[in-house]
Amino acid sequence: MMFSYGTHDRTYRFDDLRTLLAKASPLRSGDVLAGIAAESEIERVAARYALADVPLTHFLNEAVIPYENDDVTRLIIDTHDDSAFSPVRHLTVGQLREWILSDECDSETLANVARGLTPEMVAAVSKLMRNQDLILAAGKCRVVTRFRNTIGLPGRMSVRLQPNHPTDNIQGILASTIDGLLYGCGDAVIGINPASDSIATTIDLLRALDHFRQRFNAPLQICVLTHITNTMRAIEAEAPVDLVFQSIAGTQKANESFGVTLDLLREAHEAARSLKRGTVGQNCMYFETGQGSALSADAHFGVDQQTCEARAYAVARQYSPLLVNTVVGFIGPEYLFDSKQIIRAGLEDHFCGKLLGLPMGCDVCYTNHAEADQDDTDTLLTLLGVAGVNFIMGVPGADDIMLNYQSTSFHDALYLRKVLGLKRAPEFELWLHQMEITDEVGMLMPPQQALSALLPGGLLAIGDL
Repeated sequence: MMFSYGTHDRTYRFDDLRTLLAKASPLRSGDVLAGIAAESEIERVAARYALADVPLTHFLNEAVIPYENDDVTRLIIDTHDDSAFSPVRHLTVGQLREWILSDECDSETLANVARGLTPEMVAAVSKLMRNQDLILAAGKCRVVTRFRNTIGLPGRMSVRLQPNHPTDNIQGILASTIDGLLYGCGDAVIGINPASDSIATTIDLLRALDHFRQRFNAPLQICVLTHITNTMRAIEAEAPVDLVFQSIAGTQKANESFGVTLDLLREAHEAARSLKRGTVGQNCMYFETGQGSALSADAHFGVDQQTCEARAYAVARQYSPLLVNTVVGFIGPEYLFDSKQIIRAGLEDHFCGKLLGLPMGCDVCYTNHAEADQDDTDTLLTLLGVAGVNFIMGVPGADDIMLNYQSTSFHDALYLRKVLGLKRAPEFELWLHQMEITDEVGMLMPPQQALSALLPGGLLAIGDL
């Protein structure tokens, strides 16, 4: 089906829905690289006008990647909830935007329609929104998940404690973990990106951190962010696996480039749930995504990178994850050139994931060759906090010395919680007070006093853990 919109001196035509979505997308260096971006701002605006008039029902009849060629498309269509779609069935994309932003549309209403919306519908409506619209709408979406603590409650924000080490040294990892805990971070997960693909290393890290968790009876979850097949082998070896991690994308071919299939994800999900390691819930999957991943694998099929990203969220929600985060600036300036594009992408991803019913976090980050700096990180971090992000990253000094990129620090989490009045996960908040890391109102105790309470022997006692 062809779409068109006429200005006073020209009519712009778009051959199909895939082209229309790409042309309507905000400027993105990845879409320019792929040769699918709008050729001018006038064409971009014309595409948005045309997109605003597209009925939502059309998205159920025209797939951006053919049904017979792609298992993600099949998943989207086959799991679509027609009953949940009913309240918005009569709307166009533009009318959906107005409905989402209206005072009558609240958190419960949005939660009820989540399964009726496809990723392409959600990507489409995001393209019609200003940044403030994305913030306002995402702030209405509340997605709560549970494992050993409760993540996503109103007025709360969690932090993934990311104690990566360039040689996977366990004492170094534990030192960073303790540092993060003393700043009140870690309620989302203690998540390590291992430097090695060794399964033995994965198991050693899992056992060391689980021993640490049990010693202090900490209500948090552990994850080693290795490939899903390594985690499954760790489960077979009876290692203490809490969460199963995997990077995912929005097309079958892109997921295959990661070495995963939907069947493999389902098998791993079932294996993790069978362990029943959660205490307050059994959400046991952790997914990471990022705009540009499909393009970098030559697996985008002419679909713009933001729509591909939204399709990844359909994969994620199939497995009821505890955590999903977009690693928004990690892939580099070829896909998100500068801070303007990174900020926009972070707000889009957070909104789209939340609207589809996912517990969205964000790794607010950039690589050292991107046109961005820590001031830009502060801006996106603050905007996401206002938008109700479920969790952010806590990296020692904001500088990941293993992955070599810039993210957010333990201090950044303190800043955001203070200026927005955000608390930690309730079970974790109580534990911090019991451990004398915080006082009765959640304020941090002096570092040396808190460290003495946690480790009476000081940092030298890490070797005994």
